[in-house]
Order: sequence, then structure tokens, then C-alpha cells
Amino acid sequence: MFSLSLKAENISKAYGNGRSSKKRRYVLEDISFEVQKGETLGIMGESGTGKTTLGKIVAGIEKATRGEIFFAGNSIEELSKIDYARFRKKVQIVFQNPEGSLNPKKTVEKSFQQVLELIGIPTEKRGEVLLDMLQTVGLSEDFLCRYPHQLSGGQNQKVALGRVLLLEPDFIILDEPTSALDISVQAQILHLLKEWQAQKEIGYILISHEREIISFMADRIAVLKEGRLAFTS
Repeated sequence: MFSLSLKAENISKAYGNGRSSKKRRYVLEDISFEVQKGETLGIMGESGTGKTTLGKIVAGIEKATRGEIFFAGNSIEELSKIDYARFRKKVQIVFQNPEGSLNPKKTVEKSFQQVLELIGIPTEKRGEVLLDMLQTVGLSEDFLCRYPHQLSGGQNQKVALGRVLLLEPDFIILDEPTSALDISVQAQILHLLKEWQAQKEIGYILISHEREIISFMADRIAVLKEGRLAFTS
């Protein structure tokens, strides 16, 4: 049976000008991996090793200097506009700072409504879908009228995750999704992620510097160091 996958092949990323390699600084070099739908790949690395840059490249937000990203067996560079839009919907990324992905001038309800409109949910059905999603992420209806600054870090992260889940992604890149949260809230988020993966067969690329979190979540683990990725046994 065919299994949907997200694949990075020989990804390199350099900064700096000029053709000479001496004038360019490579933060990523020849990185390759593949993640199947329903699987979690954990990527460990210290701060400044290029983990976030790698996540952005895989999500199509940033371009690699060399190499290709493949979704469902097709290079994203060769996708039509329609297929590329589908890729961007089906491969989502969640960052460490959830407030950065939420509009501070919009309430929780308006943030969700924006996504519901984007995906074409009929107006008369949006209320039901919204309440279902709040229940899924563990928030009450009371949160709908609040703004991001009125929520805790964990509550904002749940809103950010809920917005992503509305898009029904096949893969989510999780870039340090719990590092800014206290331990009890970390546990809530991680267990929610595991539950959603079991229910919806979502593939995760979990980026973190915390070994305990990676070990708890990941089916396979790789370490990013000095621009290169090495899988652990």
C-alpha cells in the first residue's frame, strides 16, 4: 500500500554573497531524510545549529541553496500553482512562540474564523466546527472573546495548533513547540499531539534540543550538528 511521505534530499543552505565557497557560510549541508504519514521523526540540536531553517525549508517557507523537498513523490519545485497550494496546506509548521503566529488584534474566535473562511466552511456550519475544535484542543468557549495577550503560553499554543488542525494537514513540523511552557503544560501538549497522530495519522517532524521530549515522541531520532544530520541507533 502506498504511504504518503515528506522527503528532504541533499538539502544545503548557505548565507552570504558570491560564487566562492569562502564567501558563503553553510548552515546546512547535504541533509536527507524521509518521514511517512503517521510517523514522528525527532531532530535534535543545540541553538544555532540551523534546526528552524531546516524546518522552514521543508515547509516551503524558505528556499534551499541546493537540494529538493519531495511531497507525495513530487519535487515541490516542479508543482503547479494548484498543487503547490495543496502542499502548503498539507504541510504545516508550528513555532516555539505561538504569539508570533497569532494576530494580537484579533480574538481567538476571529483567528479561527479566518481559517474557516480560508478552507471554505459554510457560514452556518462554522460555529459547530469551531466549538468542536476548541474541545479538541482542550479550551472552553469562554476563550473565544480573548486576545493572545490575555492567554497563557500554553493556551496560545493550543490556539495555534487548533488553527493548523483545521487545515487537516498530513504533516506538521513542530519547531520547539513546548520549550517556552512549564512542565505540566508541556505534558498536556505532547499528549494531545500523540492523540491527534493516532486519530488522524499525522506525520510529525519534531525539532527540539530536549532529549526527553524527543525520546517520548519520536519513532526515529537524528542529530543536527555542524550543519549535518546523523541518525542515532
